[in-house]
Amino acid sequence: MNGFLLRSALVAALGGFLFGFDTAVISGAEQELRAFFADDYRNLADRLGFGSYGFWHGFTCATAIIGTIIGSIIVGKQADRYGRRKTLFIIAVMYFVSAVGSGLAWSWMSFSLFRLLGGLAVGGASVVAPMYIAEISPANKRGRFVAITQFNVIFGILMAYVSNYIVGGLDLGALEWRWMFGVEAFPALAFFLLLFLTPRSPRWLLTKGLEDEARAVLNRVGTDHNSVDDEINDIKRSLDMDHHSLNEPFFCRKYSKPIMLAIAIAAFNQLSGINAVLYYSPRIFEMAGFSEGLLTSTAVGFSMLVFTMLALIVIDHFGRRKLMIAGSIGYIISLSAIAWAFYTYGADFKAFLEHGTPVSGIGSQVVLWGLIAFVAAHGFGQGAVIWVYISEVFPNRVRARGQALGSFTHWFMAAAISWSFPMFAEINVGHIFVFYTVCMILQLLWAMFLMPETKNISLEEIEDKLGISD
Repeated sequence: MNGFLLRSALVAALGGFLFGFDTAVISGAEQELRAFFADDYRNLADRLGFGSYGFWHGFTCATAIIGTIIGSIIVGKQADRYGRRKTLFIIAVMYFVSAVGSGLAWSWMSFSLFRLLGGLAVGGASVVAPMYIAEISPANKRGRFVAITQFNVIFGILMAYVSNYIVGGLDLGALEWRWMFGVEAFPALAFFLLLFLTPRSPRWLLTKGLEDEARAVLNRVGTDHNSVDDEINDIKRSLDMDHHSLNEPFFCRKYSKPIMLAIAIAAFNQLSGINAVLYYSPRIFEMAGFSEGLLTSTAVGFSMLVFTMLALIVIDHFGRRKLMIAGSIGYIISLSAIAWAFYTYGADFKAFLEHGTPVSGIGSQVVLWGLIAFVAAHGFGQGAVIWVYISEVFPNRVRARGQALGSFTHWFMAAAISWSFPMFAEINVGHIFVFYTVCMILQLLWAMFLMPETKNISLEEIEDKLGISD
């Protein structure tokens, strides 16, 4: 095992840890925020003349997701201009400021702006961290190394749940939700400092004509051909800067296949409902008759971590497509079971919420084990594959923009899912999970018939396999 490569990948993947932590931390504070900003929600609805209480609470929870959409759009060009590593430094600073600011927020507007800043960092990290790792990793290690980012995303989610549970047990009263957000400042600072130990991307260095530094990095991280000269020649051929430019048109026929693949896998990722579960799991569990939503959410996060770890081990052996198929089947079974439970025991769940009436154990247990199976399917399938796959299918010269497109699609859909859940939950939770199930049936068909495999193929050879012509 190449220690330098592993260390560099692990440091870059800390961007994924913060991505996961920032995404899930609001789940523990969601209901406190709902009460804390209640007057603001009503005033907004009265003053602006539209939107319900649930609409504005959904907007507050989705503020960070809106930031990720913007961050994923703008970061691609910055990563091309300033480099992957320098962009990660900026992202680390944004995480830190967002964490401190959200914890110290003095109004609904200030809280929303600091959460928006954190979202910008998440959107940027979702583009740059997996792209950077893909560009420093040899083909036979690339899947598991890029998947470290997703492992760290899930680890960050689990640590957010654990942190929320610990903070929730300290009886901090009105300060509780502030500490839930503020603790993120510590891993953000560590991320910034550890980035000084990582090299710049050799593929980005070659776009800037810095061949000597690129050669030095490749000598340390390894190559696909066991020859640095051959690797550099392949990268140069892929870049072909005499005929192409980093500023050449991106949305064109030549890149249509990787564009469609990236959009499809990113959209399906969120149409599973994963962000609704991550944001609102304590509330979903309470809707299903559980009195301790934070603790139950931690069990869900642990399950996703274990199955992501399993996927990380086998992704370069079985490939991306088989994991997607297995995960899709798991999605369909688990989501169908959850929908059945809410349809069958919905009246009992409602009576528990309104009057504390005991709930049938069968319905609650189906929701609990259904959600555990759901996040396990996500961790083993989509969760492990998405950032690996998007980082692979685009040529070197447009990879930053391709990664940005995939991330934008992912976060745009995430915003729609997380914003809409509180509104539709007021109607019937079962309907929501049926919708997610149908979407995952479509994902299964896509993975079976339209998704090409990319395992153990160099980034430059994938370009040839997808038929991207000059």
